[in-house]
Amino acid sequence: MTFPVNIHIGKIEISSHLVCELLAYSIGFRYFLYLRKNTIDTISTEQRTLILIAATLGSFVFSRLVGFMETAEFFNGQVSFAGMYGNKTILGGLLGGLLAVEICKKIIGVTQSSGDLMTYPILLAMIIGRMGCFLSGLEDGTYGVETTLPWAINFGDGVFRHPTNLYEILFLALVWIIIYLAEHQFILANGTKFKLFLLSYFLFRFLVEFIKPVNTFSFGLSAIQITALLGIIYYYKIILFPKSLIEKRNYA
Repeated sequence: MTFPVNIHIGKIEISSHLVCELLAYSIGFRYFLYLRKNTIDTISTEQRTLILIAATLGSFVFSRLVGFMETAEFFNGQVSFAGMYGNKTILGGLLGGLLAVEICKKIIGVTQSSGDLMTYPILLAMIIGRMGCFLSGLEDGTYGVETTLPWAINFGDGVFRHPTNLYEILFLALVWIIIYLAEHQFILANGTKFKLFLLSYFLFRFLVEFIKPVNTFSFGLSAIQITALLGIIYYYKIILFPKSLIEKRNYA
């Protein structure tokens, strides 16, 4: 396989990353609509729309803010609109979307969790998106450091690296399976699926960044790792009180 793996239609070359990103958004959203249609949603359509708008705006801002803080331009003090807009990371998007949604829910008076219905669609969208990252090779910047492991991949520069984008795809698929099994084995408290997904992803990204060629601050952590730690701290109650995720059964 020669990277980047793009789509060719005649003389036109289309970025696989762009195609996968568009598919991730469209398929993920359609999946969300399908689940909502077949689920009793206690949040009204108007409130759900406002929540989705807040999530989109929060994700847009934070994904680019954290993404820019990963770049060499940021560490060199070179701030530009192109640099701010051109770099983004899903982790910042998830945390930014989470914070924006919580603020929005307080304003519109929604007290119940709104994330469970979005869990599987987001997982699916991220898997599709990461496939585009993998096909982009070195252009995307989501590859790992050099390694001698047998599954290492040469993304086009002759260096065999950790395919960290494939690691993430496998991890997301595993999280999906675990949440699905837990959902059918236990009576999960409202919001549990989304909390498990986010907490596990924050933990994964904090760890996997150690095998990626990233810019770090003087204390050895990158902007993404700091963001992941903030997300882990946000969900500290799950770590301290895991039984709170399971509702108690009422027996007659």
